[in-house]
Amino acid sequence: MKKTAVLLVALLIILPLIVPAALATDLIPSEPETDQRSTLSDYFPFNLLGPDMTVDDATTTVEILVLLTILSLAPSILIMVTAFTRIVIVLSFTRSAMGTQSMPPNQVMVGLALFLTVFVMYPVYEEIKTDAWDPYAAEEIQLDEMLERTMFPIRKFMYEQIRLKNHEEDLINFMNIARLDPYPESFEEIPTRVLIPAFITSEIKTGFIIGFLIYIPFIVIDMVVASALMSMGMMMLPPVMISLPFKIMLFVLVDGWNLTVGTLVETFRGPG
Repeated sequence: MKKTAVLLVALLIILPLIVPAALATDLIPSEPETDQRSTLSDYFPFNLLGPDMTVDDATTTVEILVLLTILSLAPSILIMVTAFTRIVIVLSFTRSAMGTQSMPPNQVMVGLALFLTVFVMYPVYEEIKTDAWDPYAAEEIQLDEMLERTMFPIRKFMYEQIRLKNHEEDLINFMNIARLDPYPESFEEIPTRVLIPAFITSEIKTGFIIGFLIYIPFIVIDMVVASALMSMGMMMLPPVMISLPFKIMLFVLVDGWNLTVGTLVETFRGPG
C-alpha cells in the first residue's frame, strides 16, 4: 500500500512536467523540406478549415466574412442616411393620433415610407449614378474615387437637412464630443462619422415636432367628445369609442393622407 501511494504521488508530480513539454514539442512547426507556402497546419495542430488551407486563403476568408457582414448591415446604413427616418416617424405619429392602433398595418406603413424615401432621394440617386457609377462602369475612375463621389451627394443632403431645420446645434454637439482637431470650418472638413449621427438626431427631432402638430386636432376632438359625455353623465362610456369615428371622418374629409404625405415631402425642400 505504501509503495502504491508513493508511485501515485510521483506520477502526480512528474506528469504536469512531462505533458506540457510534450505538447509544446508537437506545436512547434518542423523545418519545411521544400520552399513551399506555409499552411495553417504548420502553425495549428487542428486545422478545422482543411489541411491544405494556406495563410493567404485564411486572410481571404476573413475578408469575405467582413464583406458579408457589411452587406448585411448595408440596408440599415442606407436607411439611416436618407429621408426614411423622418417619414416613418411622422406616419407612425399620424396612425397613433387617429387611434386606429394597427390600421394601416406596419407593412403598409413601412412600404409607404420606403417609396416616399425613394421619391425624395431620387435626385441624390440620379447624381450618384451620373457622377460616380457611370464613370466607374466605363472604367474612367477607380473604386476609391467612385466611393468618394458617391458619398458627396449623400453628405450634402444630410448637411442641407440639418441646416434647413436650424439644427446646427446637433452638428456642433457631435463635433465637440468627437474633439476634432483642427476644428472643421467648412462642410467638406466635417467627417462622415460626425455628420451621420448629427443628421439622425436632427431627423428624429424634426419628426417629433411634425408629429406633435399632427396630434393637436385629434386631441381637440377627444377633448370635445369627453366633455360632451361628461355633461350627459355618460362617465362609464369610453370617449375613445365615440371620438374614433369622428377622427376618421375628419381625416377622410380633409383628404388627410394626401395632405400629410404632401406636406411631409415638402419639408425636405427649401423655400421656393
